[in-house]
Amino acid sequence: MSRGGRKKDTDGPERRCIVTGETAPKAGLIRFVVGPDGQVAPDLLEKLPGRGIWVSADRAALEKAVSKNLFARAARQQVRVPDGLIDGIEAGLARRLTDLIALSRKAGDAVAGFEKVKDWLATKKVAVLLQASDGSERGKSKLWTPTGARYFSVLTARELGLAFGRQSVIHGALAAGGLAPRVVEGAAKLQGLRKADGGVTAEKDERNA
Repeated sequence: MSRGGRKKDTDGPERRCIVTGETAPKAGLIRFVVGPDGQVAPDLLEKLPGRGIWVSADRAALEKAVSKNLFARAARQQVRVPDGLIDGIEAGLARRLTDLIALSRKAGDAVAGFEKVKDWLATKKVAVLLQASDGSERGKSKLWTPTGARYFSVLTARELGLAFGRQSVIHGALAAGGLAPRVVEGAAKLQGLRKADGGVTAEKDERNA
């Protein structure tokens, strides 16, 4: 089974990461702006006014940007970094991703459930295979990623369930076209921020709070 990492995309506008100093397509970076109050704010939709500050969609890079005060250096002014910034970005990316999958489902471009996904893999051009991070590895291994498609296991069963209007979902697939490119971009960014457990620990903490 192919388990695709993000391939370097040479198309589209590029931006420089303030942590690594490398220039890369902005699809793999997160934009920030500094508000009038001097607070750093993530701009996940890339629509907020102001000069953009870009950081690679990677938890280690973001942690370094915070700990080394790199936002202030890039902004050339004193800034305030809100508590829980990185976890907030992760949560925002997860919400955005489930919303995109939900829109794909409503458009008829996404299905859930082992048998439906298996059928799509055999009969349709699938662009994205999604499987729950906390799903059974044995069950997930029975499905394959088509050549040229992308595989992601970054959402929990509960999060995938929200996208498909169910309590929980383990297997999902998106057809080529439609919102699939945006789902790929969103999932790749979330993958860079999610901890090794795919957010399962965060969900447990939320339930136990």
